[in-house]
Amino acid sequence: MSGHSKWATIKHKKAATDAKRGRVFTRLIREISIAARSGGDPNTNPRLRTAIQAAKNENMPNDNIERAILRGTGQLEGEQFEEVTFEGYGPGGVGILVRTVTTNRNRVVGEIRHIMSRHGGNMAEAGAVSWQFQRKGDIVVPKEAADEEKMMNIILDAGGEDLRDDGSAWEVVTPPESFEAVRDALVKAGVAPASAELSMIPQNYIKLTGSQAQQMLRLVEALEEHDDVQQVYANFDIDEAEIHAAVG
Repeated sequence: MSGHSKWATIKHKKAATDAKRGRVFTRLIREISIAARSGGDPNTNPRLRTAIQAAKNENMPNDNIERAILRGTGQLEGEQFEEVTFEGYGPGGVGILVRTVTTNRNRVVGEIRHIMSRHGGNMAEAGAVSWQFQRKGDIVVPKEAADEEKMMNIILDAGGEDLRDDGSAWEVVTPPESFEAVRDALVKAGVAPASAELSMIPQNYIKLTGSQAQQMLRLVEALEEHDDVQQVYANFDIDEAEIHAAVG
């Protein structure tokens, strides 16, 4: 199934250092600010509500969350961010979407293009890759948290769409409008997700092995390390053992 959910699960376990936490906080603050542009009340703004929940899951102080909302609504001065999504191809023809939040569109274009080319990828025109992805709720649950029967009962009752066996984890796919209900139902049932977000889910996957798999993982990691990158979506399928070998 989705190599990306394996990647996300493994990286979630490795992201406990202070340096990583600082980067996580920066990305969450930017997401809250961007989401708040559509309205600063989380009760009427689902994107903001999801961003705040993600921040709380990382134990972000409430003061930080409130300041990010005020910056987004224009009530507090600060840098003005712009959302820019890039499309491209990685090793083996894997489709890649890179969502950035930046203060300098021209700078980030050149930097993302450089990262792509350095790791065997290349940029594509707008629309060349995005049609291969659908916006869905994407929830990753460690296998030890619940068995298949329990997972199915919870997600189907809450409006989930699909349950995928992804090796050491379950990947739950939901329609965007059911995402919060499914996530909350899992938490209420005592099943803690490793990650839960509105994501871009590939409609099909490209299997990579060996050097192409390793090069693809290096490309994704390099993109994710960029300060302006919020999310990287890719339709690769790589065996979990090869992912472990890449991240050490």
